Amino acid sequence: MAWEIGRGGWLLKMNLEVLDLGLIEYETAWKLQDQYAAEIAMWQRPPTLLLLEHPHVYTFGRRGEQKNLLWGEAQLREKGIAIHWVDRGGDVTYHGPGQLVGYPLLPLGQVNSDNKLPQADYVGYVRKLEKTIIAALARLGLVAGQRSGLTGVWIQSDVHSRCPRCSPEDRRKPAKIAAIGVKVDVHGVSRHGFALNVNPDMEYWDGIIACGLQDEPIVSLADLFESPPSMERVKEEVVKAFEEVFGM
Repeated sequence: MAWEIGRGGWLLKMNLEVLDLGLIEYETAWKLQDQYAAEIAMWQRPPTLLLLEHPHVYTFGRRGEQKNLLWGEAQLREKGIAIHWVDRGGDVTYHGPGQLVGYPLLPLGQVNSDNKLPQADYVGYVRKLEKTIIAALARLGLVAGQRSGLTGVWIQSDVHSRCPRCSPEDRRKPAKIAAIGVKVDVHGVSRHGFALNVNPDMEYWDGIIACGLQDEPIVSLADLFESPPSMERVKEEVVKAFEEVFGM
């Protein structure tokens, strides 16, 4: 269970522990991240990737704005949606059954002698998460990529045009298939991570302006395949891609 920290804080020669938590309440998983991150910071646990699904929940990051919540209290109660304001980056997003959520808990750097935050390449870490999802989707037969100035994973309009559920106007635009929001704590351990839409109920996206981006469509794998891959297959490909991109 030993691992090494390489130059610039990136991880080399590591064993990665992957835990499949199934369907788990958001707050329970949040507390579990805190526990595991503390253990990783003390070298009591190897780098860990949590894979899971959440019951219906909207989460607001550090840049979250209340105006991006479109449904009122009555609709939220009717739909059974919890709300959490959390310490990741970004604005509001949705998590729910049928969406694969991944929380990588990785030691990215070390606190310096002045007890300052570690000097790690945080932007580079986010780009690696994007590349992980892109590689996994390629294994599943879907071409996806990054967009300049935006975080997450996107499909181009020619691919989005396959979506039978989507409006003709939206099908002419790129669409977001995976969201990313992270935090790196004072010990240099990452929290939160990515959410890939496999086969969720897409109606729940109507209740928010996702990531604060007006008129940016959201899509799922189920929208783009006649027979979408199973959640288990998606998990397998994400783990393989994660190991490759992060060199584990």
